[in-house]
Amino acid sequence: MRRREFISLLGGAAVSWPLAARAQQAEKVATIGYLGTSPSADSQRITVFVQRLRELGWIEGRTIAIEHRWAEGRTERAAAFAAEFVRLKVDLILSMGNENSLVAKQATSTIPIVFAVAGDPVGTGLVASLAHPGGNVTGLSNQLTDAAGKRVGLLHEAVSGLRRLAIMSHVNPLSTIESVEAEAAAKALSLEVLTLEIQQAQEIALSFDTLKNRVDALYVTNSSFLAVNRQRVTAPALVARLPTMFGSREWLDVGGMMSYGSNFADRFRRSADLVDKILRGTKPADIPIEQPTKFDLAVNLITARTIGLNIPQTLLARADEVIE
Repeated sequence: MRRREFISLLGGAAVSWPLAARAQQAEKVATIGYLGTSPSADSQRITVFVQRLRELGWIEGRTIAIEHRWAEGRTERAAAFAAEFVRLKVDLILSMGNENSLVAKQATSTIPIVFAVAGDPVGTGLVASLAHPGGNVTGLSNQLTDAAGKRVGLLHEAVSGLRRLAIMSHVNPLSTIESVEAEAAAKALSLEVLTLEIQQAQEIALSFDTLKNRVDALYVTNSSFLAVNRQRVTAPALVARLPTMFGSREWLDVGGMMSYGSNFADRFRRSADLVDKILRGTKPADIPIEQPTKFDLAVNLITARTIGLNIPQTLLARADEVIE
């Protein structure tokens, strides 16, 4: 009797183990196509994103796979990668920045798209409204244009005697909107404004010839293109001894002086929550656009000292990070 029970148990195991294995193999791995800026700019952000997904139960290599593509600030590259994601039939596209997000939206109206960072998503045509985005796109607004006036004000506070301000922007819809907002804020402070529109990387160096001895500080608008070429901006600005203001912290790692903007690590963490909802069945159209909850002011005192500028202690006391 015991022998029969033992044989029966073995027989049951022989059937159940292959079934369990087949069930595990049949478990679908969700694929995310990440359309980013560059490895150097996005690596830490993606790490935060993956960590949050793991907390939510998505394990890279087991239940989820991420295909990384780097547009390097070039629209044609972004378009090619977005088309590739469509061919691969990814389950979701995560995009960084307005340009990449708009290109992804043009490539597909069915694959869900989550933008981790995008400024003025309504004004640039990414979504219909913040409360009801509609379509297949949702994400987190960066409020870049709303923060433009704050950045100009902080730069004005940092640079005693600031009278002439240069505003550098890349030629794209969002940078244009931000440039207009920054210019309005500058003129409200009675500053003279010189605007520079950059289309190609080699124009950056030429623009500094235009700025020579004509301005007291430089404001750079947010764009993936300028972020990829950030050393082309910060190096000549240091030579010209120009105080600089940017919208994201990454610029300070290559010699930028100040940045003010939403915390990108926090945004990528929160974007993982949106991705989790969508992969579990929620439609992007039903997920309102989230607003930034944490803004950071960072000051690079090394750069300030290099160009001979004393940042007021009242400003340093309010900074979230001071590099020295």
